[in-house]
Amino acid sequence: MMKHGGLIIGGSLSLIVLVVALLSLIWTPYPFAAQDIPNRFLPSSEAHWLGTDQYGRDVASRLMVGAANSMLVSLVAVGIGAGLGVPLGALAAAKRGWTDDMVMRFSDFAFAFPALLSAIMITAVFGPGAINSMIAIGIFNIPVFARVTRGAALSVWSRDYILAARIAGKGTVRITTDHVLPNIGGLLIVQATIQFALAILAEAGLSYLGLGTQPPNPSWGKMLKDAPTLINYSAGLAVYPALAIMITVLGLNLLGDGLRDLLDPRLRRRL
Repeated sequence: MMKHGGLIIGGSLSLIVLVVALLSLIWTPYPFAAQDIPNRFLPSSEAHWLGTDQYGRDVASRLMVGAANSMLVSLVAVGIGAGLGVPLGALAAAKRGWTDDMVMRFSDFAFAFPALLSAIMITAVFGPGAINSMIAIGIFNIPVFARVTRGAALSVWSRDYILAARIAGKGTVRITTDHVLPNIGGLLIVQATIQFALAILAEAGLSYLGLGTQPPNPSWGKMLKDAPTLINYSAGLAVYPALAIMITVLGLNLLGDGLRDLLDPRLRRRL
C-alpha cells in the first residue's frame, strides 16, 4: 500500500471532487443563485454548512456547482488538446521529414500563445465565457500532447517489433494504431491527468480575470476574485474556493505521479 500511497491519496481526492461535481448536477443544499440578503455573511451552521456570501447565497452550493463548471471546462479543454495533439504527434513520428518539421513548427507557434493570452484574444472577438475558455486552454494543450506523443512514438518506432511489423506488410497507419499508440497509452494517460490539473488552474485564473465562466454561474476563480473585499466580513469566502482549487490540483498531481510510477515498467521495477 505504501508503494502506491500517492496514487491512493490522489485518486481518493480526485474521486471526492468528481463525486461532488456530479452530485451538484442533481442536488445542492440550496439553489446556487438564490439570494437572501437579510441572511448574508452567515457563519457555518447546520443550515448553511459553509455559511453565506455577500448576497446571502449558500457557499457550499456554489462551491459544488463551481466544481462541475471547472471539471467541464477542463475536461473539454484537455479533450481538445489530446484529440488534436495526439494524432499530430503520431503523424510527425511516423512520417518524419517535412511533416515532422511542420508539426513541430506549429507547436512552437502555439506555445507562443499561452492559455491566458489566447483567451484574451478570443474574448476580444467573441466575448468572455466558459466556451471560449475551453477553446483557449484546449489550443494551449495541443502542442503539449503533440510533443509528448512524438517523443514517445519515435522511441517505439525504433524497436525491433516495429521492423518485424513492416516486414509482415503492415502499413504506417496500421503500425501506429496496433503498436505505437498502445505502447505509449500509459504515458498519454499520465500527461492527460497532469494537463487536467493545469487546466483547473487556468480556468480559475481566467475566471478570476473575468474571462471565464460568467455570472450567475459560479466559478472558483470568480469566488476568489470577490473574496478580498469581503474578507473582513467572512474569511471563508477566500479560504473555501482556494482550498477547493488546492485539493483538486493536489489530487490530480498525486494521481498523475502515481499512475506514472504504476504504468512505467522501469519505475515499477524499483518499487
